[in-house]
Amino acid sequence: MKIQALDIRPGDRIIAYFNNKMQLCTVKYVSNPDLTNITLSVFVGERYRHSSSGTITFKPEALLELKEKHKQQEPSLVAETVNGT
Repeated sequence: MKIQALDIRPGDRIIAYFNNKMQLCTVKYVSNPDLTNITLSVFVGERYRHSSSGTITFKPEALLELKEKHKQQEPSLVAETVNGT
């Protein structure tokens, strides 16, 4: 599914050109201070490792291939997990 760079959120998995090849990346955070470019901090795979992370810059109107949308937990589930119940 195609999605605009403006609509990308942390936890989304996208296919992007990263480390000299097209690969599946997970978005760690989104930075867009000036709105002329969107900077995504990404890492390869499902679990964060500093050695496999970096940044990618896109125009806000750029279309990206979204493989998996980040699913947010409901607040009640987060509280249960933290409280151990």
